Amino acid sequence: MIEVRPFGLLGHANHGWLDARHHFSFAGYHDPARMHWGALRVWNDDMIAPGTGFGTHPHRDMEIITFVREGAITHTDSLGNTGRTEAGDVQVMSAGTGIRHSEYNRDAVATRLFQIWIMPDRAGHAPSWGTRAFPRDERAGQFVVLASGRPGDDDALPINADARVLGATLARGQTATYRLGAGRLGYLVPARGAVEIDGVRVNERDGAALSDIETLHVRALEDAEIIVVDTIA
Repeated sequence: MIEVRPFGLLGHANHGWLDARHHFSFAGYHDPARMHWGALRVWNDDMIAPGTGFGTHPHRDMEIITFVREGAITHTDSLGNTGRTEAGDVQVMSAGTGIRHSEYNRDAVATRLFQIWIMPDRAGHAPSWGTRAFPRDERAGQFVVLASGRPGDDDALPINADARVLGATLARGQTATYRLGAGRLGYLVPARGAVEIDGVRVNERDGAALSDIETLHVRALEDAEIIVVDTIA
């Protein structure tokens, strides 16, 4: 099953410095039919204005993955970590037993990113943070695991969940394949471009909730960059 959630129908909150679209219920946006998708709890599509950002605030017991689409984000946290994540790259914050952090756009251009929250396999993990570059060339024509809590994904940023976050860049007409497996759920969003899944078109920044699909075949209708979450049901 493929349920497309058009970008224009997502939850929306414009705070001036932050223009956010919500794929799932978040903050002031509440839709009881869209509370989560398996262990995937949040997928926010954020634009952060230059020189602004999220001030220091707490989290706990959540795996928070940030994929930067344009610009950069600068992270600081209560563990003493500071780092900058640029377009095409990924950061992971495991909130665990508790962490305080800030996320700022220190640049002169807008930052655009996907913020993805995945529920952990259990409460009480030690908090941690990490960032890593994932060059688009390495994702050309194939899915690459960006963050994972599944065995064997040693090159990915670690998370404490039975889940993967994957990325692919496809030229128009290219197809990428990924095996979700029986009983798994997927959620796919094109960061740019449009794609087709089993004859269903998914436009730029639409969401596609995937179920009962053991092998995912994605064909690019135009040059595209895709992010997918593979999670337990």
